Amino acid sequence: MALRAALLKSIWYAFTSLDTEDSGKVSKSQLKVLSHNLHSVLRIPHDPAALERHFSDDEDGPVSSQGYMPYLNQFILDKVIEGTFVKEEVDELCWTLSSKKNYRPDAQRVLSNQDAMRLWCLFNFLADDRYPLTLVPEESEYLLRKVSSVMPVELTCVELEEFLSQDGLSVWSFLDVVNAAGVNRGLDGESIGVAVEKVYREMVGSVLKEGYLWKKGHLRRNWTERWFCLKPGSLSYFTSEDCRDCKGVIEMDQNCCVEVLSDRDGKRCMFCVKTLNKTFEISAPDSRQRQEWITAIQMALRLSAEGRVSLHEELKERRRELREERERRRALRAEETQRLLELQGEREEQLAELELLKEAQRQAQVSLQQEEQRRRSQHEELQKTLQRQLQEAQEARANLRAEVAVRDLEAEHQQRRIKELEDLHHRLQEALEQQIRARQEEETYRYTQTRLLAEEEEKVKSLLALQEDQEEQLQQTQREKQELLQEMERKSQSLDEAQHQLDKVRASRRRVDQDIAAAQRKLRQANTSVKHWNVQMNRLMHPIGPGERRASSSNLLAPPVRIPSVSESESRPPQKPNSLHCAVMIAAAHEHL
Repeated sequence: MALRAALLKSIWYAFTSLDTEDSGKVSKSQLKVLSHNLHSVLRIPHDPAALERHFSDDEDGPVSSQGYMPYLNQFILDKVIEGTFVKEEVDELCWTLSSKKNYRPDAQRVLSNQDAMRLWCLFNFLADDRYPLTLVPEESEYLLRKVSSVMPVELTCVELEEFLSQDGLSVWSFLDVVNAAGVNRGLDGESIGVAVEKVYREMVGSVLKEGYLWKKGHLRRNWTERWFCLKPGSLSYFTSEDCRDCKGVIEMDQNCCVEVLSDRDGKRCMFCVKTLNKTFEISAPDSRQRQEWITAIQMALRLSAEGRVSLHEELKERRRELREERERRRALRAEETQRLLELQGEREEQLAELELLKEAQRQAQVSLQQEEQRRRSQHEELQKTLQRQLQEAQEARANLRAEVAVRDLEAEHQQRRIKELEDLHHRLQEALEQQIRARQEEETYRYTQTRLLAEEEEKVKSLLALQEDQEEQLQQTQREKQELLQEMERKSQSLDEAQHQLDKVRASRRRVDQDIAAAQRKLRQANTSVKHWNVQMNRLMHPIGPGERRASSSNLLAPPVRIPSVSESESRPPQKPNSLHCAVMIAAAHEHL
């Protein structure tokens, strides 16, 4: 943000220098040239048609600073990268454009163009970010004292007051003041240029301290005089003070520190700067220079740790805060003065009111005295009247006391009569209460007797109902008993009939068993006959060949045939008889018959 504000200050001067008619507007052709030059010195790519596209909706004609600001922010300042350009080239470009219109060196001016540009940069550095850029008297005094402290002569307080009589000094007026002071004091341009260059390097270049010191080498270990330049982030050393041939840079970071060394190797006023990897031994011309360098290096380390790049930026912020604090105090003092004046006016008004109150009080005292005299006369008359009334009251009191004594006697007699009546009333009341209690007890007895009679009647009714229920239950029980007896008779008859039928079934079963046994005997006989006929049939159906022996009768017999039982015959499925079996069965039947 600080770099952007510094660039914007320089560009503002360049823009206003192109406004030759002081109308606040610049033609587009001039803005194109300015934009091209800014792109060149800021090392950013340039788009020539961007300006035309940006103002394509506007009418042809000049552009104001407010109209140019969006293009400047979007296409130039937003693309600026710190470290890719040289800030002095931008300042030189803007100074060249603005000085042609506002500053032209002549014989009456002791400042050269280079020195005037540096003072212009210093002015921009100290000016606030309010346009048009002006310098407050305190900052102008600070800058003039800073420059004059380097020169062999210094400005007096009278000259400073004369120079700083104007409030809100512009840079061109400031340059005229410096030229006039140089001419009046008979200063040459060279001495002023040296002072301006030193102040410029210190404030704008952020150089905390510079000068010749002796440094011990790391390889050959010899002592060489170098020009040292200290900035918040680094300590550089060169072969000469023109700062062209840089021999090395010592980074001022958190790993760096400075220490005092004792005199050795024929060198005195020594100190060292220690980094993470190296230790640089340095010798100053005297002890004062050594202390100044140590203090400056410690300040550079502090600024580097806080992330600040310029000491004078911090000092400017502090001065601005002090100015704001003074303004606040001045405003507070003005408010207090105004408040005191208001309080004084109020006090005068209160004093006037107090005088009026005193006058009113005096008049009130006179009226009070008159009123007091009138009240005293009225009081005396009232006192006389009260005395007369008091005498009358005393007489009335005596009469009243006599009447009260008579009435007291009557009251005592009435009180005795009242006591007698009260005693009689108490006795009558007690007798009445006893009679009431007797009646209540009698009513209680009657109520209890009635309740008991009602309960007895209810019990009698319940007993009668219970007796009727029991009789009905007895009759029902007898009926159920008769029905059960009849049912038992029917069941016994049925049981006898079932027993008789069971006997019949058993007799029929015995007869069936006998028939089955006879049938089985007949079946065995039939089987025996069938076997015989089978043997005979086999013998007849098998012819005897020559030379064969007749089989024995035992071998001719067929194997015994098992006669199935009745249950097996019933459970076995029926089989289809063959012709041979049918013939055998027929033969057996004929034989049996």
